[in-house]
Amino acid sequence: MGGAVVDEGPPGVKAPDGGWGWAVLLGCFVITGFSYAFPKAVSVFFKELMREFGIGYSDTAWVSSILLAMLYGTGPLCSVCVNRFGCRPVMLVGGLLASLGMVAASFCGSIIQLYLTTGVVTGLGLALNFQPSLIMLNRYFSKRRPLANGLAAAGSPVFLCALSPLGQLLQDHYGWRGGFLILGGLLLNCCVCAALMRPLEPPPGKAAPGPQRPPRRLLDLSVFRDRGFVVYALAASVMVLGLFVPPVFVVSYAKDMHVPDGQAAFLLTVLGLIDIFARPAAGALAGLKRVRPYSVYLFAFAMFFNGFTDLTGSTARDYGGLVVFCVFFGISYGMVGALQFEVLMAIVGTSKFPSAIGLVLLLEAVAVLIGPPSGGKLLDATHEYQYVFILAGAEVVLASLVLALGSCFCVGRGPAAVGAEQQEHPPPPEQERNSREVERFLKAEPEKNGEAAHTPETSV
Repeated sequence: MGGAVVDEGPPGVKAPDGGWGWAVLLGCFVITGFSYAFPKAVSVFFKELMREFGIGYSDTAWVSSILLAMLYGTGPLCSVCVNRFGCRPVMLVGGLLASLGMVAASFCGSIIQLYLTTGVVTGLGLALNFQPSLIMLNRYFSKRRPLANGLAAAGSPVFLCALSPLGQLLQDHYGWRGGFLILGGLLLNCCVCAALMRPLEPPPGKAAPGPQRPPRRLLDLSVFRDRGFVVYALAASVMVLGLFVPPVFVVSYAKDMHVPDGQAAFLLTVLGLIDIFARPAAGALAGLKRVRPYSVYLFAFAMFFNGFTDLTGSTARDYGGLVVFCVFFGISYGMVGALQFEVLMAIVGTSKFPSAIGLVLLLEAVAVLIGPPSGGKLLDATHEYQYVFILAGAEVVLASLVLALGSCFCVGRGPAAVGAEQQEHPPPPEQERNSREVERFLKAEPEKNGEAAHTPETSV
């Protein structure tokens, strides 16, 4: 497994697990919030866009779909850029693109132009911020990394609760064009977050150049030789098919029960508020000494919990039942959000994470585009929301079984446990002819971009 990550840094640098890392965590919190909440927040402008351009809901909804597709589907491109130029420069460019896309969209005269500006340009900008921010968070936190991941993931529900009302307020006062222009200015905060991603510095006297590095790959496809990664990628792709379906349909489900619009919309508020607290709590739980080696199985349980909640939610027959469903869905959804990247880091290690996350996001992009539309087609055919929830729940439960059984029987022990054992008892050189040998070369020379080197102290 000889692929190498170019975006390494000075050797001998230990993850501080604090200090400036808290500023990096704040930046990651903001970037995660924008990346996941922005495609949903833009939907508040859909009715105005439909009136402006004389189009239907399905045509307008492609704006959010393209945003999400760019966020997920450009994962490998982000990996190549990070490995070539480093995290901070990529994030600065991404912040400018995200802002430029929304500003340009405010002058658009057709829906096609909106697809290109809001969808492609802003979506690419958010993608160029999201992935590098996770990589930097991984470098600044080791022992506290599960908690850090949980706190950063909480940005998604927090920003969703803030951006949606803000978008409606901007539309009421300035119209959709003025709202897009102001949101474009707001996205410039991504550049501020990029400035927070300060590379780790080597200890004094430890920056001497080492032997020349071997040729390195910008996108490490060798992660597919890791059975743990293959199992994770397969499970994550199946999970995404059903994970985002219930939040899309739960409000319509309530309205179909003749629940007033205000009460129906409040369901998403309940889900978001529970999600805000569930993510840090799940991260703290995963960081416990006795739990962390089994984080992959905790993630599998979170997926099973989420799928089971969907299946039981399909039996709801009144508003109270949907409120209870949203409470438990918020808990399980928050657990999944807090653990998904932590587990991937544990499986592939620090050096291969930039390439691994890009490839996983690319695989998930296909499922993101298929999931909600397939639920919509099922609803059109049956006119019963319960079947949509059953399908989503079955897909997520299947993903949990793939991850748990695959990790148990195909990988052997949990990959996180294996990584922890390698920290305490490194195997002899003859047993690490693959990635470890290359990593020693990588750690021998400081990187020109000054990013953090990944020593055993910063790997899982």
